[in-house]
Amino acid sequence: MGSMTIELLAPEAAEQRREVVALARDFAQRELAPHSAEWDRAKSFPREVLTKLGELGFLGMRIPEEYDGLGLDPLTYLMVLEEIAAADASVSIAVGVHNSLGCGMVLRQGSEAQRRRWLPEMATGRVLGAFALSEPDAGSDAASLRTQAVRDGDGWVLNGTKSWVTSGDMAGLLLVMARTDTPEQRRGSRGISAFLIPGGVGGIEHGKPEDKMGLRASRTTGFVLHDVRVGPDALLGEEGRGLHYALEALAHGRMGVAAQAIGIGRSALELSVKYAAERQQFGRPIKDFQAIQFKLADMATRVAAARALLHETASQELSGPGGAARAAMAKLFASEAATWVTTQAVQVFGGYGYMRDYPVERLFRDAKVTEIYEGTSEIQRLVIARGLQA
Repeated sequence: MGSMTIELLAPEAAEQRREVVALARDFAQRELAPHSAEWDRAKSFPREVLTKLGELGFLGMRIPEEYDGLGLDPLTYLMVLEEIAAADASVSIAVGVHNSLGCGMVLRQGSEAQRRRWLPEMATGRVLGAFALSEPDAGSDAASLRTQAVRDGDGWVLNGTKSWVTSGDMAGLLLVMARTDTPEQRRGSRGISAFLIPGGVGGIEHGKPEDKMGLRASRTTGFVLHDVRVGPDALLGEEGRGLHYALEALAHGRMGVAAQAIGIGRSALELSVKYAAERQQFGRPIKDFQAIQFKLADMATRVAAARALLHETASQELSGPGGAARAAMAKLFASEAATWVTTQAVQVFGGYGYMRDYPVERLFRDAKVTEIYEGTSEIQRLVIARGLQA
């Protein structure tokens, strides 16, 4: 039931991919899976988990080797994320956001000085990245955000509130989208810029972690910026291009969410196959009943189809409307497949599936948010439709 791909690679590259994915699988099953239920109940996982992932290079998977990263291709990165998600979805979203949104924006839009400053620290896990776009009144309508950055000499002063930030209070680097236009002359989406703000800078007030339905071990927080002062080197890329950068990053991030959803669905499928072979009713294993067989067959087909779509997308260029649409398709299909598959898994387990003592209950809760964050399913359909018209 593990990851698979039909992509043709040179023997050396194919062997490297197998080794990297096998390392991720071994770590995930040994260091994460045995503790997932406990971390879910505790609503957190130890920071040391990220330290270990950093030591293995999994916090710098897409960062080039010159900045101390692994320099992996997109597909290998996504296969690693699936392995982590199959063991613990909460850990996988922390890893995915850090790699795709945090490291990705610095790598694509950062100056050479910014790359040298941040990427080696992020690649090794000494600095965890967080992405702060959403606000209490700006979710799907990201262009309506209100956080304001005002010039102060050569630098900037930021004020505002950010919501639903994965690893927000653990991050050593916050990628914050803020308005750099003025209240008197708003420029819509072109009035938003991106800033690199060290997590320990003065003036940041973190809220308490959100009490979520799923992914409970992943810390999701908001924070308030009170006259946060940063230098000119905090501006990422060009002024007024922040929302464009954020949306580009989300196209890559959505593929990570798709990989996460596939990992969740795959885990639910594997647990259901095992349980169906063990559970006896009417004198024989329930896997012998056609109703269960068809259910497992449909679950396996949706997981495989989601994986195939994601792997195909990973081999293509994501820049431009067509690329964003392809990433949205992968995220849409995989997330809805995960929700459906985990629902069926609970049904296969019957009454036991509804109990916290059995892992499919947690997977059911974890799957739902993949249809919501980094763009709801409704937003994905809008992106796909616009891509068809481009």
